[in-house]
Amino acid sequence: MPLSFRKLFFTVLLIAPLCAFAQKKPTFLVYPFLQDAQPNSIIIKWETSFGEESVVEWGETNRLGNKAKGKAESINFGESRIHEVQLTGLERLTTYYYRVITDGLKSDIYQFKTPPFPKDDISFNMVAMSDMQRDHNEPEKFAEMVNEGVLKYMKDTYGGEVPENLALVMIPGDLVVTGSVYSQWQEHFFKPAKDLFTQVPVYPVLGNHEQNSLFYFKYFSLPENGTGAYAEHWWFKDYGNTRIIGLDSNDGYRDISQQLSWLKNVLAETAKNDDIDFVFAQMHHPHKSELWIPGETDFSGKIVKMLEDFSTATGKPSVHFFGHTHGYSRGQSRDHKHLWINVATAGGAIDNWGEFEGRDYDEFTVTEDEYGFVMVEVEGNADNPKFTVKRISRGNQENPKDNVLTDSVTVFRLSVKPQQPSLNFPSESSSVNPLNLTLKASQFQSDMSEAFHAASNWQIAENAGFERVVFDSWKQHENWYYKENRQEGDDLTDEKVTERLKPNTTYYVRVRYRDQNLNWSDWSEVVSFKTSKIEY
Repeated sequence: MPLSFRKLFFTVLLIAPLCAFAQKKPTFLVYPFLQDAQPNSIIIKWETSFGEESVVEWGETNRLGNKAKGKAESINFGESRIHEVQLTGLERLTTYYYRVITDGLKSDIYQFKTPPFPKDDISFNMVAMSDMQRDHNEPEKFAEMVNEGVLKYMKDTYGGEVPENLALVMIPGDLVVTGSVYSQWQEHFFKPAKDLFTQVPVYPVLGNHEQNSLFYFKYFSLPENGTGAYAEHWWFKDYGNTRIIGLDSNDGYRDISQQLSWLKNVLAETAKNDDIDFVFAQMHHPHKSELWIPGETDFSGKIVKMLEDFSTATGKPSVHFFGHTHGYSRGQSRDHKHLWINVATAGGAIDNWGEFEGRDYDEFTVTEDEYGFVMVEVEGNADNPKFTVKRISRGNQENPKDNVLTDSVTVFRLSVKPQQPSLNFPSESSSVNPLNLTLKASQFQSDMSEAFHAASNWQIAENAGFERVVFDSWKQHENWYYKENRQEGDDLTDEKVTERLKPNTTYYVRVRYRDQNLNWSDWSEVVSFKTSKIEY
């Protein structure tokens, strides 16, 4: 072989692989998803098998026309890259189209809608769901929850494009089985949710399964308005007239004093912010759990008390969304306009009735051992803003359901009290048998046409000021526990006294009524009565 030909031959052998590598395109490991949406900006992230280019083309039509560049960084000490681009100069309440580009790889064109300013007073919807970590017995359950659940429900209920009808997704923890396993983020969380997260921003908080993993903080770009040293462990986000607060209830962060101090300051500022009507907090662990008592934490109880006190002091209703227990529960604080909502399970194995230690708590009205998600509809453009929480159930293995509405509650910003009830028995200064006393009161009445009798609170005390209460009964109009309504048939206008009263003693009694919107009436006029001597 001539020398010149040999040189040409070996040159081709050397160049050919390089050309082939140059023509190779990266692939998507995680398709684009949306983060930290503001009225004038939004963050778009995605992950590729390799490639440093981080470009987003965007515009108000699918012709795009604008281009923004961002950054890429390693996520797993290999060739893969996580990309982040922030779009700025956007207009509020505007639909935009976008696609991402990395080294010749182009995504499809997706769309999103920018949020309002708080003063805009617009209505919007959000989804809350949690605990979608993969169950090996139901490995496709989260994909079903997104595609046959959320997306199908949005289409059937609201029509139109998803970003026009859904503002955001809240996730109170346990996104994957093991947060330190890199592949689970791609395969178990982002891949099943692709068609949702490309259109709607997602706001998670850490669950115990995330294990405080570096991958969590690499993938998510959450608001950095928490305590500086604990960025993205706790944060808040405003959407319209609602403030969303993310908290870290995990071991190692429960006892960090800065978190509660930060929350105290945020609630104090919220109290003075006239544009905010509602506060929605999310954390992973419950304060109380009817399906699984071992999952409860005292830290969560501290959060609940702070939210209760805030709502009572300001009149601004609040909710805490949580997971950890794999089922749905909806409860309400007795003396405060505050809801307790367990939004699991979106994929993890159900905590079935009787499987673990449980308890029938007074606060909870409904508990279901089912898959599902929660829709929250916020109505801001009204004289009396309100929000409605809806449980959309996918059922369980024994009883599958196709997006069935199984529970709903509406809470108004301003209270419209039911009418003050009156006591029918005992009457003033009557004498009653201390061993057999049933209290009776008037029928429920309200100036709101759709209001109904949802709860009663009866109290008996040894003094007229009710400092020494000896009987305190709070009953809901329904109490679904272990698949039965333990309140069925109770019209709430009478109550058998279960505490043993002393004979020959003067007592004082009162009652108040609550409607389904968490509005309490004033207490009835106090009636005194005397117990008779017990004859043996």
